[in-house]
Amino acid sequence: MTMLDRMRRHLGWLKWSLALVVLTFVLFYVPDFVSSTGSGATGEAVATVQDRRITANEFTRAYNAQMTQFRGAYGSGMNDAMIRQLGLDRQVLQQMVDQQAVLAEADRLGLSATDAEVRARIVSIPAFQENGQFIGEQRYRQLLRLQRPPLSPSDFEEEVRSSVVLDKMRATLTEWITVTDAEADAESRRRTEKVTLDVVPFPAVEFAAAVQPTDPELTTFFDQQKETYRIGERRKVRYLLVDVQAIRGNIAVPEQDIQRAYKLSLDQYSQPEQVRASHILLNTEGKDEAAVRARADALLSQIKGGAEFATLAKANSQDTVSATRGGDLDFFARGRMVPEFDAVAFALPVGQVSDLVKTQYGFHIIKVTDKKAAEVQPLDAVRPQITEQLRFERAQTRAQDLATAIAAEVKGPADLDKAAASRGLKVQESPLFTRDEPIPGLGAAADVSAQAFSLAPGSVSGPVRTGTGIAFLTVTGTEAPRLPTLADVKDRVRADLVKRKTQDLARTRATAVAATLKGAADFAAAAKTAGRTVRTSDAIARGAAIPEVGPSPAVDQVAFTLPVGAVSDPIPTANGAVIVRVVNRTSVPAADLASQRDATRRELASQRRAQFFASYMNKAKEAMDIRIDQSVLQRLTT
Repeated sequence: MTMLDRMRRHLGWLKWSLALVVLTFVLFYVPDFVSSTGSGATGEAVATVQDRRITANEFTRAYNAQMTQFRGAYGSGMNDAMIRQLGLDRQVLQQMVDQQAVLAEADRLGLSATDAEVRARIVSIPAFQENGQFIGEQRYRQLLRLQRPPLSPSDFEEEVRSSVVLDKMRATLTEWITVTDAEADAESRRRTEKVTLDVVPFPAVEFAAAVQPTDPELTTFFDQQKETYRIGERRKVRYLLVDVQAIRGNIAVPEQDIQRAYKLSLDQYSQPEQVRASHILLNTEGKDEAAVRARADALLSQIKGGAEFATLAKANSQDTVSATRGGDLDFFARGRMVPEFDAVAFALPVGQVSDLVKTQYGFHIIKVTDKKAAEVQPLDAVRPQITEQLRFERAQTRAQDLATAIAAEVKGPADLDKAAASRGLKVQESPLFTRDEPIPGLGAAADVSAQAFSLAPGSVSGPVRTGTGIAFLTVTGTEAPRLPTLADVKDRVRADLVKRKTQDLARTRATAVAATLKGAADFAAAAKTAGRTVRTSDAIARGAAIPEVGPSPAVDQVAFTLPVGAVSDPIPTANGAVIVRVVNRTSVPAADLASQRDATRRELASQRRAQFFASYMNKAKEAMDIRIDQSVLQRLTT
C-alpha cells in the first residue's frame, strides 16, 4: 500500500481527529523567533513580500516542522529524495509568501487586530483551558516555555494577532457569499444521485489494424500540426555528482550504533493498542436534536433486531467518507477520535454494538470489528530498517561534507576536473535536454534543470540537490528553440495520426450502431446483432468509473440528464466512443434533502468563499513586489 493509499484510507477518522490537530497547530506551529542552527543569518531574507521579510530562520523552522510531520507519519519511507520530489521546500515557502501577502493586503485595507481580540482568541484555545476556563497567566507562560525552542508570550501573541487578521480578511471579503436552499438541494442531488447504465463501448484500439498511414499522409498531418511538435530550448551540461548511493555502499554501521538508535526511537517501533470500528453518524448541528435522537434510536433498534450494520451505514450515515465502506474507520489508536467516541470504542468487546454515543458532531452508533494489543517490535525485526536508515543518514552527512569542500574549491568550469580527480570522482557530460526532460545520469531533477537554464556561460552552479546526490554543473552547449523536421519526430507523428484515425473510425461506427439501438425494443439483442457487447454498470455516482470506459465527465453529463430508458447519441471518450442506455436512476428523498440542506449549504458557501478569496489574492499579488532569493533557498535546503 502506497503512502497516498494510506492517507486515503485514513480519511474516515481524519475528520474526527482534525480538531485536535488544529489546536496543536495553533499552539505549536509558529515562525521561528530564536537563533537557528541552519545556514543563513537570522536576518537573511529568503523572500520578501512588499516590505515584509521571510527570514532564513523563519523558513527553516517551518520547513523542518513540516518534514518532522511527514517523517512522523510515514517513518523511514519519507526520505530526503522523496521530500525533494514533492518539492516540499517550495510548497512551504509558497505558503509563507501567501500568508504574508494576505497580511500586506490587510494593511492596505486598514484591517488590524486589537489587543482585546488577540487575548480573546488565546483564551478560547482549548490547550489553554481547564474546565472551560482560561488556565491563568502563569500556566500560560509555562506552556510556552515548554516548547522547543521556548516561545515568549510576545512572539506567540504576534502570531495569534496575524491569525486574527487573516480571519478578518477572509470574513471582510467573503461573508457576503451565500447559498440558497435551491442551490444546496441541487448540490445534494448532484452528489447522491446514481444511475445504472447499459454501456456499449467502441474502443479505438479495435480499429488499429485498419489504419496504416502512408508517408504522404504523415507529411500532410505533420504540416498541419507542426507547432505541436516544436522543440523548446535544449542545453547540455558537464556535471560532477557526489553520489549518495555510492557513498552509502561503503558505510558499515557498528552494532552498538544500531542498538543505540533502537533505544532512542523505541516509540517509533511501539504499536499502541488499536481498535477497528465502524460507525453510523447522524449530525445534530443546526437540527432538532430530539428528532435526530429518535431517528438514531430507530436505527439502533434495527441493528439489535438483526439488520446488517454495514448496509444501514451506507444508507444512513452522514459521515460520507466512511459510509461508502459500510461505516468502517479502519484501525485507530487512542486519541485519534474525540474522547467520548474513544471511551466507548476501546471499552466495547469485538463484535458488539454500542448504545447511542453523543459527541460534538452528533449521535454515533459504534460497532467494534477488531482489536490489536499494544506491542513493541523486537530489535531483530527492525534491524535491517535501522541499519539502512543509519547508512542513509551517514551517507547524506558525508555527501554534504564532501560537497561543501568541493564548493570551496570550484570557482570555474576547469576546477570541476581538478576537484573530481583529487577525490577519485568523474566529471560527466549530458546529451542535450529540454527543461521538462529527465537528465541522463541525474534523473528528473527540477532544481538542476532550473539551474541549467538560468546559468550564464562560463559559470558553475552548485551544490544542487538531485534525487541521487549533490551536483555541480556548467553549461557546455545550447540549442535554440526550433521546429523539427518530420524525420526528427516521425514515430511520434505516426502514433498521433493513428490515434486520430482510430478514434474517428470508432466514432463513425458508434454513430451507425446508435441509430439501430435507439429504435430497438430489445437493447441487448440489437447490440448483439450489431456485433457489440453490452456491459451493465452498478448504480454509480458522478465521477465513478464506467465499464470499459473509466471515469468520464462527458458520459456523466449525458447519462445524468437522460430519462430512464433513453439511449444516448455516441459520446466521444479519451479512447474512442460509447453509447449508454439509462436503466435506472436513484435520487435523494425529499426528507433527506431537507436534513442535509444546512450542512451542504455551509460546505458550498465555504468552497465558494475559498475560491473567491484565492482569486482575489491572486489578483492582489500581481500588484505586489514579491521576491524570492533562490540562492538562499537552495543553500537552506541543500
